[in-house]
Amino acid sequence: MNKNKTTAQNKKIAVLPGDGIGPEIVREAIKVLNVVEKVFGHKFDIETYPVGGCAYDLCGESLPKETLSACRSADAVLLGAVGGPKWDGLPGEKRPERALLGLRSELWLFANLRPAKIWPSLLDSSPLKKEIISDGIDILVVRELTGGIYFGAHSRSLDKKIARDEMAYSEFEVERIAKVAFECARSRNKKVTSVDKANVLESSRLWREVVERVSKEYPEVELNHMYVDNAAMQLVRNPGLFDVLLTENMFGDILSDEASQITGSIGMLPSASLRHDGFGMYEPIHGSAPDISGKNIANPLATILSVAMMLRSTFLLSDEANAIEEAVSNVLLAGLRTADLTSPDAAPIGTSQMGDAVAKAILKMVK
Repeated sequence: MNKNKTTAQNKKIAVLPGDGIGPEIVREAIKVLNVVEKVFGHKFDIETYPVGGCAYDLCGESLPKETLSACRSADAVLLGAVGGPKWDGLPGEKRPERALLGLRSELWLFANLRPAKIWPSLLDSSPLKKEIISDGIDILVVRELTGGIYFGAHSRSLDKKIARDEMAYSEFEVERIAKVAFECARSRNKKVTSVDKANVLESSRLWREVVERVSKEYPEVELNHMYVDNAAMQLVRNPGLFDVLLTENMFGDILSDEASQITGSIGMLPSASLRHDGFGMYEPIHGSAPDISGKNIANPLATILSVAMMLRSTFLLSDEANAIEEAVSNVLLAGLRTADLTSPDAAPIGTSQMGDAVAKAILKMVK
């Protein structure tokens, strides 16, 4: 691969390592980003800020004002992971997970893109039968991110014995995420599967009506609807049915985690949370995994691939993104694996060794 001829860019990236394995995996992603910066001639201004449980320990807030302000002034955000049992006893509004909801709403990140791809060299890592995945898996989950039950009203009765969580969607919210899904499908296999529970939920009936209306603007894209329970079943029975999977917030949260497992490991899946102008927050879809924190065994590839998504989607640097993805592919083809990926041929390598391997692979490719 030859170095591209695009104009050198100077971009500001707010980095939020977070809790658990977050700092370890983000460290390797930055290592790879630094190599891209060097060989392609860009300048990435990287500043680190606290978020999640570690931020609460520092200042009593999981999303400090300084962190939010830095994210607003940055060109993109790279996030590790938040949360852990240490903070499970905190009130709901103080929990580390609230920082994620705060970032999504305050930065207007309404569209969550979660690609679920099985790398050819990782076919043996998938729990599915070979005949089911022999043609590969390449699914893009497009999840609405700032509406639905996570952002609805939450309450308890006076005696605390009844709990309520409101799930609400407006036509505007459904329309804008549907357009993202159809636009993505245009450049893929031109098929959108919209997931809902329209046989039970009024919000899903509205969802289906609006998606149908939006689909008329994209006659070249095939649309079909599927109830969420059937979608969950088909993901493991026949994942080849899906191209772009369009979902509301909670359904997307669940289905994208399921999709990650059929590809072999949740440690392989990146994500992008975007707003209308292309600004994005990029993160692996897995959690903070406090049980393996500090052991140098976490898989950093999802975070590294999230950097590739950042370069392509927000910075419009396709060659640089391709270089990272090709380097990951080459490393896997060489048989290198972290502990979450099965390999009959070699012992697993550590987090930092995997980051080193990807960085070296980029240097080897780009001349």
